[in-house]
Amino acid sequence: MPTAPRPLAMVTGASTGIGFELARVCARNGYDLIVAADEPRIHNAAENFRELGAGVEAIEADLATREGVDRLHAAAGGRPIDALLANAGRGLGHGFLDQPFDDFRHVIDTNVTGTIYLVQKVARDMRARGHGRIMLTGSIAGFMPGTYQAVYNGTKAFIDSFSFALRNELKDTGVTVTCLMPGPTDTEFFERAGMMDTKVGTAPKDDPAMVAETGFQAMMKGEGDVVSGWKNKLATMLATVTPSGTLAEQHRKMAEPGSGRS
Repeated sequence: MPTAPRPLAMVTGASTGIGFELARVCARNGYDLIVAADEPRIHNAAENFRELGAGVEAIEADLATREGVDRLHAAAGGRPIDALLANAGRGLGHGFLDQPFDDFRHVIDTNVTGTIYLVQKVARDMRARGHGRIMLTGSIAGFMPGTYQAVYNGTKAFIDSFSFALRNELKDTGVTVTCLMPGPTDTEFFERAGMMDTKVGTAPKDDPAMVAETGFQAMMKGEGDVVSGWKNKLATMLATVTPSGTLAEQHRKMAEPGSGRS
């Protein structure tokens, strides 16, 4: 990608949902883009971003693998990455003992291993330059033991915690770290996770464009975290004072297979 005066943002999971909207808001605010997803639709999404005036390079890669992350990072061609929006993630519903190992391992490798590998590669460059913005998509799910979403919620608890630890390590370096913590959002997440028969899968959800705008503004302000939507803010406040066993039972009522039909 040729050098240009516009700043460069790297957005993962940008083919649909929150990631797509994050890339759009970056483009509208003057960023060129490197966008990535593990499906061909990333190329169609890139055309949308180009219509907003951004220079765009689209990478189709599995960011659950080191090879995929390396290929994405190399796409910058040495051009400084001014903002990393690490949004790629996978969900998985149903009981843990009924999930194939390869399925939940892919969730862990996407949400945790691949994400922090990419963050380390990009953040090292940012620290050396003394400037950069990082936004990780965590979730309010990280505050709750995820009955019937045990692995997914565990990965988001990791990201929520990791973002604050990294933020503190990078204080006074010129690099900021922000954690966006959405609640249930109107994306393909629940369909892909096999949760369309659950209460949370069939309930009303937040607008991904609103969630993305909230996250982008928090990143630009250098805030440590942001929870999108007042209901989600209330849920996180209550989760901090509610016993874990109670939270696990509440989550069961939302995510148990068949709960959406009752």
